[in-house]
Amino acid sequence: MVANPHNWGESGSSKALRLCGALGKSGGWVRNFWLWGSDRPSGLAKKRLNPSLLLSPMSILSSPSSTLHCRLTWLDQVAQVPQSQWDALAKPLPTPFFTWDWLHNLESSGSATVESGWQPCHQVVWREEQGQESRLVAAAPLYVKGHSYGEFVFDHQWADLAYRLGLEYYPKLLGMSPFTPAVGYRFLMDPAEDELTLTRAMLSAIDQFCDRNRILGCHFLYVDEAWKPLLESHGYLTWMHHNSVWHNQGFQTFDDYLQMFNANQRRNIKRERKAMDTAGLVLKTFSGDEIPHHFFSEMYWFYSDHCDKFGWWGSKYLTKSFFEKLHHTFREHLLFVAAFDQQKDDRHPVGMSFCVYKGDRLYGRYWGSRRDYDCLHFNACYYSPIDWAIDHNIQIFDPGAGGAHKKRRGFPATPHYSLHRLYDDRFRHILAPYLARVNEIEKQEIEAINEELPFTRPEVTI
Repeated sequence: MVANPHNWGESGSSKALRLCGALGKSGGWVRNFWLWGSDRPSGLAKKRLNPSLLLSPMSILSSPSSTLHCRLTWLDQVAQVPQSQWDALAKPLPTPFFTWDWLHNLESSGSATVESGWQPCHQVVWREEQGQESRLVAAAPLYVKGHSYGEFVFDHQWADLAYRLGLEYYPKLLGMSPFTPAVGYRFLMDPAEDELTLTRAMLSAIDQFCDRNRILGCHFLYVDEAWKPLLESHGYLTWMHHNSVWHNQGFQTFDDYLQMFNANQRRNIKRERKAMDTAGLVLKTFSGDEIPHHFFSEMYWFYSDHCDKFGWWGSKYLTKSFFEKLHHTFREHLLFVAAFDQQKDDRHPVGMSFCVYKGDRLYGRYWGSRRDYDCLHFNACYYSPIDWAIDHNIQIFDPGAGGAHKKRRGFPATPHYSLHRLYDDRFRHILAPYLARVNEIEKQEIEAINEELPFTRPEVTI
């Protein structure tokens, strides 16, 4: 939840690119504009893979003497899997963004579709027993992408390098929850299965899929860190990034949180909180069944208006239908922070933020306001969610991508990773040493950011 969703300032990764010089300069504004902009040629964004090229259902992990075997298939919508079976694999994960309801809502609302450059291409594995119905034992939420929009991992220079080598970077195969820069991606898997064997079979099928469809690369973004070594052992390259994440240090009250800061920053935060009284605003939190039905359509208005303020760079991906469907399917995981004008009615907020939570984790996603209010963004997107998080024993609060101002408010830089399988030898041989240097510079940047945190307590855990 930041003012500029893209945060185009030079990061450690982009600095490393400039220092290495391995990928060269941009190939020109016009070409880059259509590669990752809303005005790119529609044929690129809407390219649907020929169904005849998709892998047919294949048997894996079977033997002639066994009555059991697994069948791997590719699906173009999550609705083709029974919700109960998908969620049996997804709900044990700490992240809420791979549940059937969330993914189905993105697809059925027209947000993540072929037309928007996100062609669902989910990989699923069914275990079949003689005389019984097939049972889902593994799934990989995947999308064939015609661009790099909505990922918040900026691989534009990779696309430029591919162009210089005479390669087609798009379409690419991508594993993430669309438009959601939140850590937690991994294959969904029945814990009773052999994870190593199934993962090996699924990755092999991805290799075949990319080969048959002439796809240059497979990319898993915001991966579960515990899953990273398994991918690395199968030849995936690691790219380190960072976001700003709040960690609960055993706080019992908001004042406990304030005690973490030096005196100057405590004073600044108190001033920013008091700015709400000065503006005549009162902030209220609503979660689950407390959320009024009309908040969902209003949240779309705030989201849309906020994105429109940044014009072409506004990153407006979600439809009104997406927000409205959440009331029926997902509100038990939602938190709204609504700001009301004390002199007017308390039905229609003048500003609002939208968060998602599950277990001990909270994620900030979108926000907007009817006009500019001093410090409303900090209160609606940081301080009120932190206050709520402390009251509800939340341990990790990820407020969203971007925002250099987060470190001053208690959000340390925290590493996260993307994993990449590249199928052209020249492309891989250029990027592998480049990524090694990028990752080292990114690590140094994370350390430098965290050295500047305005904390006084030495025992703060980052």
